[in-house]
Amino acid sequence: MAPKVLVSDKLSETAVQIFRDRGVDVDYLPDLGKDKDKLLEVIGQYDGLAIRSATKVTEKLLDRATRLKVIGRAGIGVDNVDVPAASKKGVIVMNTPFGNSVTTAEHAIAMMFAVARQLPEASDSTHAGKWEKNRFMGVELFNKTLGVIGAGNIGGIVCDRALGLHMKVVAYDPFLSEERARQMGVSKVELDELLARADFITLHVPLTDKTRNILSKESISRTKKGVRIINCARGGLVDEAALAEALKSGHVAGAAFDVFEVEPATASPLFHLPNVVVTPHLGASTTEAQENVALQVAEQMADYLLTGAVQNALNMPSVTAEEAAIMGPWLKLAQHLGAFAGQMTDEPVTAINILYDGSVAKMNLQALNCAAIAGIMKATNPDVNLVSAPIIAKERGIQISTTQQEKAGVFDGYMKLTVVTDRRERSIAGTVFSDGKPRFIQIKGINIDAEIGAHMLYTTNEDVPGIIGALGQTMGESGVNIANFTLGRSSRGKDAIALLYVDDPIPQPVIDRLMKTGLFRQVKPLAFDIG
Repeated sequence: MAPKVLVSDKLSETAVQIFRDRGVDVDYLPDLGKDKDKLLEVIGQYDGLAIRSATKVTEKLLDRATRLKVIGRAGIGVDNVDVPAASKKGVIVMNTPFGNSVTTAEHAIAMMFAVARQLPEASDSTHAGKWEKNRFMGVELFNKTLGVIGAGNIGGIVCDRALGLHMKVVAYDPFLSEERARQMGVSKVELDELLARADFITLHVPLTDKTRNILSKESISRTKKGVRIINCARGGLVDEAALAEALKSGHVAGAAFDVFEVEPATASPLFHLPNVVVTPHLGASTTEAQENVALQVAEQMADYLLTGAVQNALNMPSVTAEEAAIMGPWLKLAQHLGAFAGQMTDEPVTAINILYDGSVAKMNLQALNCAAIAGIMKATNPDVNLVSAPIIAKERGIQISTTQQEKAGVFDGYMKLTVVTDRRERSIAGTVFSDGKPRFIQIKGINIDAEIGAHMLYTTNEDVPGIIGALGQTMGESGVNIANFTLGRSSRGKDAIALLYVDDPIPQPVIDRLMKTGLFRQVKPLAFDIG
């Protein structure tokens, strides 16, 4: 059955058609996001939800969204989505951070020009029939220093445009490497140096606990006298009251704001001050940007629902379509390794250690980690998935560690999963053969070569004669057909294991009968999702 998506906010018809062309059923109901009660009634029918800002995705809505796998926000901000609640429910939340990047960067440049030349006030004066040439004395951007706080996607575009205007650009961004700064043609500096040098300051960072009021009263006081400040990123990055004081005192020569701490902004300390340019959050408001983010969210959601590719997710590692095609069998293997460990472990898990060897060590390890953790967690929580598993593990205080190493054995690549409890460690390793099928290759340090089936039986015993006969006879007399039978031992007469792949679930009386033979230390039925 084709996946089904609800578009509950206004999206372009081209974007809606993308869903249809890709084979996704779509209901386009652009006003439904404003009708909370109706949305609650119908959300349980959908695998995907495409939104803008009108639809509020609350914990209550997510509780009703029993089929929901992905939420796609056409735009950057996800303030209208309860991302932690979605993560716990295993729902991927995507945004479209690049569709409106150029538009937002251009708006910041436009605001910089506007405040440098006092364009809005000059326009109002001229409209009023005045001719006040001497009143509006501006400054050039040429050869001025622009301080960019946040040199990521949008900030990087602003840097490029400013260099084209022959400005000197200094950037503060903890994640900006010296090499990347050189490639961009900017100077990487600390925040204090930026404040002291910049003639113009523009902000391009998200609003977090660390960035809130990054331009506080104290930091504004350290800026160069006559600086002009532009914020087209997020309200709350600048202390608006402190900036208003600095504008009135003349320390700051001008400001241009597209975003405010409280929106819609019907009042602000910045309103009605001279040489302050304000706009109503227009950063992404161009025809091209609105079309771009709509098309992007449709493509991303369709890719995920149809191929498993994950792009621009806020609560899961991204996996490209190319990676998904290559990694698919390895993701399955990671889930199977986790499922084995989870079903075999009865006591609380304290740590999960994952070793990646050879070719798999070069893959997207974050996604593989999520798959392995999900496999473990499913033993006690069947609803867990790749999104929610790391959240649950963190809540339980489980320590996750990974190790990468070059090819160290006969396999081109393999994974080894070790689960640690207060009482023991349990390890299992596996690989993917050239036919794309995951295999178990080691359990408890004992080498095996086991095909993985939906229904399996795992036994441990001392290496003595009669094990194969006991298993075969008991299964045959109980009407259980064995599809594959694998044995392994540590050494002659020591620990031995058997792994049987059978056609149907093994009834409990069969387990009891095997244990009564006295030959086995452990007899454990296992189930794996091989779909």
